[in-house]
Amino acid sequence: MIIETRIYHCLPGRLPALNERFSKTTLGFFEKYGIKPLGFWTTLVGQSNHALTYMLQWESMEERERKWNAFQADPEWIAKRAASEAEKSIVERIENNFLSPTDYSPLR
Repeated sequence: MIIETRIYHCLPGRLPALNERFSKTTLGFFEKYGIKPLGFWTTLVGQSNHALTYMLQWESMEERERKWNAFQADPEWIAKRAASEAEKSIVERIENNFLSPTDYSPLR
């Protein structure tokens, strides 16, 4: 199992638009492609309160590449993402990390 952490650093004032896109659009595409989110968080205390952090669970890097690439290439997703940013861009930059559990991790 692999856990991917993704941090979306939003432009100032655009985190609500990102949260709306996830709740109304993105999660439906995750379901369509079998992408398994573990949770979503905003920063309560930390470096920036303009960020959304979330985690995805994958069985392998091959599964991740196959499902993520299909999701990103979906014409309906591309159109809906573009529509959500028609007024103004939402995300300034994205960070991601892939985590592999240790032998003693409760999640393996």
